[in-house]
Amino acid sequence: MGTKTVDETGADTGAEARNDDESVKGTDVTKEDAAREETATPAGDSVETDGADPSDEAGEFDEEFPPATAKATPGVGQGAAGIVSVVLGLVSLTGGWVGTVASAREEITGQLEMQAATNATVATQLQAVYGDAWQASALWGGVFALVGLIVGVAVLVRPAFGDPDQVQAPWIKSVAWAGVSVGFIGLVLAALKYSDLLLALPKT
Repeated sequence: MGTKTVDETGADTGAEARNDDESVKGTDVTKEDAAREETATPAGDSVETDGADPSDEAGEFDEEFPPATAKATPGVGQGAAGIVSVVLGLVSLTGGWVGTVASAREEITGQLEMQAATNATVATQLQAVYGDAWQASALWGGVFALVGLIVGVAVLVRPAFGDPDQVQAPWIKSVAWAGVSVGFIGLVLAALKYSDLLLALPKT
């Protein structure tokens, strides 16, 4: 009763063989599908990397080529001060509104003094009306020249008190030297005008 016949044994063997064939075929189909998926996936879309960190590469690029916004702009204040020095020197030579107002004020004051005076000489009248006004204009011109000269010298000596590795731009030195030169000329002319050595009042 518990013994299988030859036909039953053969049938079981055939069924097992069919199951093995189907499992082998299924495995082959699975491998073929995986191979097709790998072929269809572009190399650029792979999520795997070779171990390099993008942030490290970005840091190396920034060190080799730093962005323009990160660069410091040393010397901007020195250049501006040099230009101011030149402008002040030019004002001392050509005259500014401060010197003009001071000169006009001294002239008006001299006229009022002469109206109140009765026995003033011609030399006194010239000095009160024109001489004082001329000297006031020369005085303010000298003030502008002196300030411009000091600013120019300060720009030239600034690198000695700053970062020794920072080199002053050539154009800043040129502008500062121009300011010093113009300021010195204006200061000399102001001194000559104030002391009546240049274009003095006529003798009476």
